[in-house]
Amino acid sequence: MLVNLEMKLETRGAGDIVDITPRLRELIRGSEIMSGSVIVFSPSATSGLTTLEYEPGLIKDLPQLLERLIPSDCPYHHDKTWQDGNGFSHLRAALIGPGITIPFVKGELSLGTWQQVVFLEFDNQARSRRLVVQISGEGKKD
Repeated sequence: MLVNLEMKLETRGAGDIVDITPRLRELIRGSEIMSGSVIVFSPSATSGLTTLEYEPGLIKDLPQLLERLIPSDCPYHHDKTWQDGNGFSHLRAALIGPGITIPFVKGELSLGTWQQVVFLEFDNQARSRRLVVQISGEGKKD
């Protein structure tokens, strides 16, 4: 069985990290699928998806790490081409990646105790985002 859904998000711009785990759990529970996998994909060139422990320290640490790796105040060829100042956003998105696949069993995500699924906004302005969510597997809930 396959279920195709969308998830809408409003972000605050670069550095915004949104825990989407509760919403994914709701979507899985609302499907008729008991065991399988959920794919989440961001059709955007300036955002990403990953897992981490969603806690205040890491919410600060991850953007700081990305700033050290791919500084927002460096000149990038992309910025010269488009004059939009978000070359760093595209590079961060390429590093992290636009999608993630998570298995689930008996309707529950197979995440570790301290692991949440997060959406990462890299663009230099607030955005309305749409995530594509595809749930596949078998076994109907009773």
